[in-house]
Amino acid sequence: MDWNGKPYHSLDYELKKQFGHKVYKLSLNGGMTCPNRDGTLGRGGCIFCSAGGSGDFAAPVMDSVHEQIEAAKLQVQRKMSGPGSYIAYFQSYTNTYAPLSHLRTVFTDAVLHPDTAALSIATRPDCLGPDVVDLLRELNQIKPVWVELGLQTIHESTARFIRRGYTLPVYESALRRLKEAGITVIVHVILGLPGETREMMLDTVRYLAGNMRDADGWSDMAGSGNDGSSWNSSGNDGSSWNSSGNDGSSRNRGPTADGIKLQLLHILEGTDLARIYRDTPFPVLAMEEYLDLVIDCVELLPPDMTIHRITGDGPKKLLLSPLWSRNKRLVLNSLHRRFKERNTWQGKHFPL
Repeated sequence: MDWNGKPYHSLDYELKKQFGHKVYKLSLNGGMTCPNRDGTLGRGGCIFCSAGGSGDFAAPVMDSVHEQIEAAKLQVQRKMSGPGSYIAYFQSYTNTYAPLSHLRTVFTDAVLHPDTAALSIATRPDCLGPDVVDLLRELNQIKPVWVELGLQTIHESTARFIRRGYTLPVYESALRRLKEAGITVIVHVILGLPGETREMMLDTVRYLAGNMRDADGWSDMAGSGNDGSSWNSSGNDGSSWNSSGNDGSSRNRGPTADGIKLQLLHILEGTDLARIYRDTPFPVLAMEEYLDLVIDCVELLPPDMTIHRITGDGPKKLLLSPLWSRNKRLVLNSLHRRFKERNTWQGKHFPL
């Protein structure tokens, strides 16, 4: 299969299909924090998260949304070779973790800007109450609204280690409610998290592709972590979950996300992960290993799932490891060459 010359359903392909021209992302700052930082759930955030809350390229918070958009447009217009529009992207921290009045103000300002084609909001599944989803549904009637959810992994032992702060059923509940509201959902996955094997990472992608194994194949999710510890995967409503129905049959998981970000693990200076890496070094993915892994992931995804990111690039001044990821152009060129060598494409191993 071919998506405008690429062997996968890229974001650029999807945007041109939807809007008919090039669309650029503008990283904005809504002045939010995170329940994993302010003490509600924890302090310090997820162990891989930088002081910028994963929004190291976002605009200064002191500017209004309109001012941020205008300033970001000037930066992007230097690269533009023709007409285009913009995605207002709230990236830093948890962008639905604020009073509803504040969310309404910043998101409405972004949506009503004449050059905004869509609104994209990065947040946590446990920060999407009914009033927030209703607001997003309302805004989606004006401009397309996307919500990005940082799942990272389906494996609860890893989720505890990285201090994600919520269980898989919380993600499932948020996904279902957003899809019922007509919202486009993008899910984040990190490849190379400490302790995860290649098969564990592929299991996360299989799950997100809707191609689940039988219940016995999900032992890590259904009661015990790789460290042998037991856990109770309960949602916020107190309901418990496992991978099979009450009659023992394989569980129907429901809707899948519309898009995915496949992110190489970056170890950034100033994070708890960097401290752990220095104190107890763990293996990081080599470039050749990553290229084959990410292609294995892409082969499992349904052809209509948009790949919003296929590698990612951390801020070079903070990047501790892996240093090969600094050269994003080399990584992408090598990846496309490897696709050709393997004669493969997105969805090759997805059961149609």
